[in-house]
Amino acid sequence: MIALIQRVSSSRVSVANQEIAKINRGYNILLGILKDDTFDDIQKLVPKILKLRLFSDECGKMNLSIKDIDGEILVVSQFTLAANYKKGNRPSFTDAMNPTDAKILYKEFIKELKDYIEVKEGIFGASMSVEIINDGPVTIILDSKKL
Repeated sequence: MIALIQRVSSSRVSVANQEIAKINRGYNILLGILKDDTFDDIQKLVPKILKLRLFSDECGKMNLSIKDIDGEILVVSQFTLAANYKKGNRPSFTDAMNPTDAKILYKEFIKELKDYIEVKEGIFGASMSVEIINDGPVTIILDSKKL
């Protein structure tokens, strides 16, 4: 499971020009679910995401977690994070989990985060427009297989 985490001052997601969700200060997380991912991958990512110290303290040092600042999270499904581009110029997405099973893990990921913090979400599988005001910019890639 791959989580591309962006520290944002705000973020919102729209489908067919209709705003679906919006957050202020926090994280925009693009979540890619690979075919070999399980609930164990969620158990690795969620605690790490909540404990990451990516927000500045009073001295300007990245020393505060999202929970420390009472931030919010916007999660958007992003199967293209599973892209394999070793052959040719058009990516292959055969490493992505099938949509039916991926949606189950996506919803569980969000449910786990909601136990600790305010979470909004996009619509799984929809064509979405995501507006991200990246703060910093700060962008971190977490791969559950490397945790």
